[in-house]
Amino acid sequence: MKGFDPKWRDVPHFINGLTQQIWEDRQIGSLRRHYAPGLIVRSPASVVVDNTNVIAATMATLAEFPDRELPGEDVIWCEDPAGSTETSDAFLSSHRLISWARHTRPGMYGAPTGKHFAYRILADCAIRDDAIYDEWLVRDQSAIVRQMGFDVIDWTRDLIAREGGPERCVKPLTKDNDVPGPYSGRGNDNEWGQRHAEILNRIMAADMEVIPRSYDRACNLHYPGGETLFGRAQADQFWMGLRAAFPHAEFRIEHVIGREDPLMPPRSAIRWSLWGKHSGWGRFGTPTQAQVYVLGISHVEFGPFGDDGGPAIRNEFTLIDETAIWKQILLQTGAHD
Repeated sequence: MKGFDPKWRDVPHFINGLTQQIWEDRQIGSLRRHYAPGLIVRSPASVVVDNTNVIAATMATLAEFPDRELPGEDVIWCEDPAGSTETSDAFLSSHRLISWARHTRPGMYGAPTGKHFAYRILADCAIRDDAIYDEWLVRDQSAIVRQMGFDVIDWTRDLIAREGGPERCVKPLTKDNDVPGPYSGRGNDNEWGQRHAEILNRIMAADMEVIPRSYDRACNLHYPGGETLFGRAQADQFWMGLRAAFPHAEFRIEHVIGREDPLMPPRSAIRWSLWGKHSGWGRFGTPTQAQVYVLGISHVEFGPFGDDGGPAIRNEFTLIDETAIWKQILLQTGAHD
């Protein structure tokens, strides 16, 4: 890894090690070195620009959840030849983490509940010169809210009020307020990423028969709200419910990485988006005609037990931030009052 500290063995070691260093070892100031100046962190909840603001957000989270841990489940990565220089290699990583903590201090989530919770995060990071210089991040916020004992819509409505009302509250990420960053790559052309992309494209084109053809009968599914489900029918229900809520929204695959590593199944990471009106009955209830942007990240692992004897999805991890979607709906419908 040219241009990186020699202590990092590889990209997963850098990503997992840096996460532990910042969040668990409390070396928050190292963000000034490992998060590049002008860094843009896009999450469904907001767009944060510059490492000084990332430091502030990190400290606020740790103040609310002082015992937070973030062990990494996987890092799916690829090289970025276009971003490499003579002195430094460049890479794009898609990081899957589990985070757990106890809510013991006041903060964004309100008065302390004392509840212990666990949830997943998926994060795409462009890295070079021993630093992250562009990032996309999806937290399973609805899993946190539900484990704290709140209704997701009510909590989101209360968040708008606590942030100062509809005019002053933090605005969710949309196509209109996104900030272009320095990384413009699309990933790699590995066969497993292309297979995954074809499956998602067919699902979003309402070709739902691709699910029994492409998912293992015993597939494990990890979806928003902390849901762990099993089987093709549950995959169909999740994707049908999401697409049905936004039937005319533009679906875009933003980034694809396919990868094979020793001791790991073939796997893929895809960042994708939906942009359009909440015009259908589905996962988000009564159609409101609100214009909504959905940022999603999906990881899958392939196995050998497809019905045709070929590869099929054995494990899927898909995240969207349901609170950010409800926030967009509430702000546009006036239901935040």
